[in-house]
Amino acid sequence: MSFTKVIAISGASGAGKTTVVKQLAKDFNSPFLLFDDFTDKESYPDNMKKWLSDGADLSLIETPRFVSALQQAISASITPYIFVEEPFGKERQAMSPLIDYVVLLDLPLEICLLRIIKRHTEQRNLNTINSISIYLDKYEDHFRDIYKETVRQVRSNSDLIIDERTSLIDITTVIGHWLESN
Repeated sequence: MSFTKVIAISGASGAGKTTVVKQLAKDFNSPFLLFDDFTDKESYPDNMKKWLSDGADLSLIETPRFVSALQQAISASITPYIFVEEPFGKERQAMSPLIDYVVLLDLPLEICLLRIIKRHTEQRNLNTINSISIYLDKYEDHFRDIYKETVRQVRSNSDLIIDERTSLIDITTVIGHWLESN
């Protein structure tokens, strides 16, 4: 049995999950896995708006390659922690038994949206304006409600919630101290 603890960093798109995971992995000299590295068009239900209205069952978001990679990382690990970007915490059946702790980055959605827009504008290509427009249309139509609902679900099983906008150093310091005390 592995002594390694899997720490999931969760939150809405734009909450800072990837940045926090990478910094924690560096601080603790630990491996990490990023959710988006294991998703494809088959990962999500075809109609996310209908999925939301049908109850937003997070287990219908499937990432078998992510599950497998995490299982392999756990079995090979010699470090105290593995950090994973898992937007949905322990709410997906396939991931739940693999995660020891969930840290929710519960930032206001307008901050998350601002970061997503900035991410799009940093791409600096001719499709930037069009991609932002398409994203904002979906955000207004259903993405915002999806983010609200998924964060609500994750919040109920989170071990640590960070709900204020602060620096990366402050966030990782809080998480680091919390991990050391658990």
